[in-house]
Amino acid sequence: MTCGLFIAGTSTEVGKTRIGAMIARELFGAGRRVGVYKPAASGCRIEAGRVVADDAVRLWEAAGRPLTTDEVCPQRFLAPVSPPRAATAEGRRVDERLLRAGLAPWLAASEIVLVEGAGGLMSPLGDATYNIDLAADFGFPLVIVAANELGAVNHSLQTIVTARARAPRLPIAGIVLNQAALREGDASLATNADDLAERCGVPLLATVAHGGEQFSSTIDWFALAGDS
Repeated sequence: MTCGLFIAGTSTEVGKTRIGAMIARELFGAGRRVGVYKPAASGCRIEAGRVVADDAVRLWEAAGRPLTTDEVCPQRFLAPVSPPRAATAEGRRVDERLLRAGLAPWLAASEIVLVEGAGGLMSPLGDATYNIDLAADFGFPLVIVAANELGAVNHSLQTIVTARARAPRLPIAGIVLNQAALREGDASLATNADDLAERCGVPLLATVAHGGEQFSSTIDWFALAGDS
């Protein structure tokens, strides 16, 4: 049976793709067959007549280029707003069935699938689907990516509360604290990790420094994905 992890952010621009790519690269380097799935993406660009989701390409390359980028991210939209709003701007709608069915090729081809949401858990993916709804349907443990900045503790706790309220059976693997920006003068950078470990009730898996490409601790991501 294919296992997986659902990579969720406490908000937008916290580094989900960066962390997802780092996990994919580690798993691929260990000889695992890694699948990467981003159900929908907005803020895409046009290149050579195709709509390209840069986040999807980054995940695909980190995982060793399995299948195709179209299967990594089947639904791609241009406007930098939520996928349903971006779809509306193009006279389209997000395909709710495809959000879920798009996982199937990866289950068939992979030992482990990394799913990356779009925005936070309560960011809409479709007209009737939020990230947390898709995570609950898939059942993969959550890896919560939090930006290392002032507010990280509140944002992380709100994300955990949301997950437990909307999907009480969904495992939470833990938190990765990622310094997505320099944040010079932000005194919380030195204390956020300790506060998260003390207050959140889920493991602080690792921290990642600004510009870094390594986790602060060694994590068996494959074993973590099997804890569902």
